[in-house]
Amino acid sequence: MPSQALTGEFIASLKHRAPDKGLVSFFDPDIRGFVLELRATGGGTYYFRYRDRARKLRLQRLGRLDEIPLSDARAKAYALRQMVRDGADPKAEAYRLRDVPSFGDFIRDRYLPHAKTRKRSWRCDDSIIRVHLLPFFAEYRLTRISRADVIKRHNAIRENGYSASTANLALILLRFIFNCAIRWEILPQGANPTQGVPLFENNNQRQRYLNEAELQRLLLELDRNHNRQVCNAIKLLLLTGARKHEILEARWEYVDFTNRILTVPVSKSGKPRHVSLSDAAIELLQSLPRPEGVDWVFHKTGTNKPRKSIATAWDAIRKEADIPDVRVHDLRHSFASFLVNQGRSLYEVQRLLGHTNSKTTMRYAHLSQKALVDAANVVGRVVSNSTPLPKQAAPKLRKPLMPADDALNQRLHRLFSADQPV
Repeated sequence: MPSQALTGEFIASLKHRAPDKGLVSFFDPDIRGFVLELRATGGGTYYFRYRDRARKLRLQRLGRLDEIPLSDARAKAYALRQMVRDGADPKAEAYRLRDVPSFGDFIRDRYLPHAKTRKRSWRCDDSIIRVHLLPFFAEYRLTRISRADVIKRHNAIRENGYSASTANLALILLRFIFNCAIRWEILPQGANPTQGVPLFENNNQRQRYLNEAELQRLLLELDRNHNRQVCNAIKLLLLTGARKHEILEARWEYVDFTNRILTVPVSKSGKPRHVSLSDAAIELLQSLPRPEGVDWVFHKTGTNKPRKSIATAWDAIRKEADIPDVRVHDLRHSFASFLVNQGRSLYEVQRLLGHTNSKTTMRYAHLSQKALVDAANVVGRVVSNSTPLPKQAAPKLRKPLMPADDALNQRLHRLFSADQPV
């Protein structure tokens, strides 16, 4: 078992070193366990030799001379050496990872079937994967995707003109996909290449609320517009702060007029949620027509199918109301702003909006400044309107003390002076 530095010059000279029969092994002195087996035929194979935890001798094949360059073989041997030092077994890891699928195959065969049965937003996942991830990662095996690849793709999405929010969504989804592969034991623990990749700072969070004048113009247009079903749906969004799909997918069986709630069987969080119904919301729902055999509160005319979209009608309504930049979801923001500016607590807003995380509700905290100023003005009015106390005569001073007797002063001076006898 000769010790031999495995260099380019040595590899080039191997044709003159082949044994007459059998094989000979050359052990590299720089990387312990890195070995080249040279056969009598002139062929050779790189291996990494080590002992497992049971002290049994193991041999991990790295590749033949004609299929892998020396530099790659050395890199593999070095990585396996580090793995052994960390207490892992390269043979066991190779067995676990030998059938790792490509990113594209994993998405098609494992991730999307899983997402379709468990995520209401799976279509959004599918869109992000098709547009931003598959074109770059489809042919890569999951084990071949490195942190550098992830960073490069994250930056490329931003450089291609997409917003920081879009790039961050792609990174968050990619992180979740790799976590699924780890949870399903396709990848080992710690094999998520997205770990440590920071999100872009996103300062473009939209904050759009209807002011009083805009609200009046919108209500006026909703009262006169001929598309009554869409107008009533928009009014209910304003009155409840519900999400668009929660209103458009509402069935009459979900409306409890007695307890004044609209039940959403599966909310954004995946759990049921109960939307509180005010007097105005109850009155609106009671005024809606209920055709026989129609289960949906808002439905396609003449059918028993829910109305999926109000985009076209809303676009016309908001333009007529002179609020062209207001989205349907901004009605939910406006509902929250009305509550906060009327002095309701953020806890109440959180419950009414169905937020599971109080941090989401905190975006409305700044709106309470007006309510706080109004509260401070209450004290201001009390102070300003108070009757001033009547003026009182200045209190008479007591008769001043008589001046001290000169003889007493002299005696005190002699008493406390160091140079005078008492």
